[in-house]
This record gives sequence, C-alpha cells and structure tokens, in this order.
Amino acid sequence: MLFPPPTPPAEPPRVVITGAGIVTALGAGWQSNAEGFRSGRTAFRPVTRFDVSRQRVKVAAEADLPAIERQLLAGFAGNGGERYLGRLNERQFARLDVSGKLLLCAALECWKQSGWEPSASLPLVLGTTAGGMSLGEAYFRQATLTPKDHRGQATRAIHYQPQAQGGALLEALKCEGHMIILSNACAAGSNSLGHAWEMIRGGSAERVLAAGYEGLSQLLFAGFDSLQAISPTLCRPFDAHRDGLSVGEGAAALALETLESARRRGAVILAEFLGYGCGIDLHHLTQPQPEGDAALASMNAACQAARITPAEVDYINAHGTGTPLNDSAEALAIGRWGGARTATLPVSSTKAGIGHLLGGAGAVEAVACLMALREGFLPPELAFETPDPACTFPVVREPREAKLRVALSNSFGFGGVNATIILRRWE
Repeated sequence: MLFPPPTPPAEPPRVVITGAGIVTALGAGWQSNAEGFRSGRTAFRPVTRFDVSRQRVKVAAEADLPAIERQLLAGFAGNGGERYLGRLNERQFARLDVSGKLLLCAALECWKQSGWEPSASLPLVLGTTAGGMSLGEAYFRQATLTPKDHRGQATRAIHYQPQAQGGALLEALKCEGHMIILSNACAAGSNSLGHAWEMIRGGSAERVLAAGYEGLSQLLFAGFDSLQAISPTLCRPFDAHRDGLSVGEGAAALALETLESARRRGAVILAEFLGYGCGIDLHHLTQPQPEGDAALASMNAACQAARITPAEVDYINAHGTGTPLNDSAEALAIGRWGGARTATLPVSSTKAGIGHLLGGAGAVEAVACLMALREGFLPPELAFETPDPACTFPVVREPREAKLRVALSNSFGFGGVNATIILRRWE
C-alpha cells in the first residue's frame, strides 16, 4: 500500500543537533578528536590491517580497532549466560567488520549524549561508499583460494551489505524504524546529514539519527593507489606542491531533531543545522569541473536554504583532498561564491590530519565544525606551506583560537556529486 507523503509545514521547523559521536585515527570520542583538530595533529601510520607491500604508499590514518573493540565490549551486559549490548549479542557483534564497529562506536556516543530513548520508529540515515567491504574481500579470497570451503561465506555475504551494519546498530539501540542508505561517493556523509535535515523540515520525522562511516579495506586503498591519487609524501590540501590525498577511516553520527522537540524535553543543544545544498556537474567520472560550477551551486543552495550570505560565514571546512584537480576547482568555487569576503575567510581541510574518509568524510567533518563552533578554534593544516595560485582565501596554518558563529562544510565526490552543509553555534 502506498502512503501519501506528509504535508509540509507552512514554516519549516528549525533543526538542531542534540548529540554527536565520532571516531577517527585520532581516537574515539569528542575529547581526543577535538584536541587533535585544535592542534592540527596528524594520525597517519603504517597500514597493519592488510598487506601493502606491493603498493606505492604504505601509510594511512588507521583507527585503533583493538581499543575500539575493547570499548564496545565493555558495554555488553550478561543476560542468562549471554552478553548483550541492547539487543545485539556478542556473537552478532563478532560478525561485524571494521566499518560496522566504527559506526557502532560513533553512534553509541551520539545516542548517549542526545538523551534519546529507544523507539519503535526511529529513522536512520547512513552514508557510506563501501559498507562492509573487508567482508567482501574475505569472501572473494576464500572463494578463489579454497572454492570447496563454504564455511562462513553466507555470513560474509549478508554482513557485507550496509543494511546489516545499520540493522546491528538499531539492535544495539533497542530501536526499530526505516533505514535509508546513501552511497553517493565522497559526498555520502554530508548527503546523509542533509537528507535527515530535509526529512525533519518536510514534516516526515521529528528526529533522525544520521551517520557517515567508512572502514579501511584493501580494495579501496589499492584502488586509489593504482590511480596514483595517494600522496607518497604528505597530505597538503591547497598547497601549490600537493601531490595527492591520504586515506583514512572513521565514523560520525549526529542526532537531529526539531527545536520544539529538544526544548520540550530540556535537551542540551549543541548547534543549529542551518542549511544544506547539493549539486552534480556531470563533467567526468573522477575529475571535477575545472571552474567548480557544481561546487559553487552547492554552496549557493546551502546559503539560500540557511537564509544567510557568504559574509556571515566564519569558517569553511573544505573538501580539500590534496589532489591537484580537486583543490584548484574548489578554490575557484570558494572565490566565486565568497566574493569580497573570500580574502579574509579562514579555510582549512581536516583531511590533512585524519585523511580522506570517503563516505564517512562529510559526517566526520561536520562534527569537526561542531567542535570548532563550540570550543572556539580554527583547525590548522601544519604541513601547508605555499598557497596554490587559485587560493584567494587564507588557509589556516597554525593553531588559533577564534569565536565562530557559522561554519560551512563542503563534500565533493567522484561523478561530480557535491554537497554543502551549514551549522550555527547555539547561543
């Protein structure tokens, strides 16, 4: 049976953030990540999770998975001989791959901070590019090396799919509800937050849990390395001598709800989700449109939705991958968008410290903006030296305190997908 969509309210409700969770190579939780972003600390280390001996590059921003697993297992409680986290038992937890555990870690922190209670109708919006790719790799290795051995293959095939990771999360939260999964390249994390914002503004939900996540896998790492897109030196977004991105992993989750709902239950409001815009340029499978046309459209759309002008933005967390083509196109788009404001507008890319988290990037960078707004700092790029000629804005080069009111975050991806979100400090 088809149900008609809800009638949008005459005046869309204001959307606020009441919970945030994050895990990256800087650590798990708000404090370790906020300290890392504030100081510009880098978290790149030799890859240990799979063989990189045949790759050009051998480092990535790899999360401390054993520590994350210990943290999660500490939350399991005994019940009749079995141990459970919500309705998720220890055996189900063991079936999750690294991406599922990263998602669970971030979402549980967000859930605890939000003060939400278990619900039978909680919308969940997830952004990712590869889901449980490491399980797919394990399936393929066993199928090719020992084709007559089928042990564990059915489990890998099921849990490889992102809806299985989302399902495990709902079990841990003792919730039910419909799930939306967006796999829109490197804009997926921001798209998941933006879609949740649109759901609330459109009247189809009062609260939504939105997240972006990505775990390192050999296929993703080797794929970017084969494209020679990974930097063999340092990730230096917007630097004239940049030579590629660095790959990372992590997850972030945000609890979004109407302002009325948050006030009704006396919740602590972290920030207001002010606007969202997206666009696609259809220029090339992997290369951005050189002038940044769709990036410009995305930023303009977000400002229009937020009802602000570039002059009111205090900081931009750029997509800033460190690749030659992306950074120049984004720099041009920022200059065209900001006009006179551009010359004094602080810009930086947190990918310089935690790498490119692909489908998780937009959500993690939204939490980085949230931290900057609440704690009053500008995330620096310590390795930045020589500005690209296209940069007409100041790149943050050293740790700096700053009172910020509005932050804008860009996420761009393969296929010309572009997304922009705008957050405002709650006062």
